[in-house]
Amino acid sequence: QVRLVESGGGLVQAGGSLRLSCAASGRTFSNYAMGWFRQAPGKEREFVATISGSGKFTYYADSVKGRFTISKDNTGNTAYLQMNSLKSEDTAVYSCAESIGRVATMDPNEYNLWGQGTQVTVSS
Repeated sequence: QVRLVESGGGLVQAGGSLRLSCAASGRTFSNYAMGWFRQAPGKEREFVATISGSGKFTYYADSVKGRFTISKDNTGNTAYLQMNSLKSEDTAVYSCAESIGRVATMDPNEYNLWGQGTQVTVSS
């Protein structure tokens, strides 16, 4: 059974950086699109970034554009989220997800495999 496991979260000061990883276990290759979502306390889950199965196309929420970068390794089994210039409003639980298809999508209903999430806390 394929599982997604996130890592790399933690506590960082405003203006700092973190790199989140999302590793898929139970297989050696994937060409599905992947995405990152986040949920802050008392708020709805929101889209952060997505990358197509080929890795050629990426899309970002306006709130993170220019600061965050999503990428995948050559096997497609690991996705990353590089987060720079972090702000206190970026504090949330970040979850990665795998789409049912190869097209990058911001719609959480298009994702059928989710990780448990990793906490990111940005202190001001």
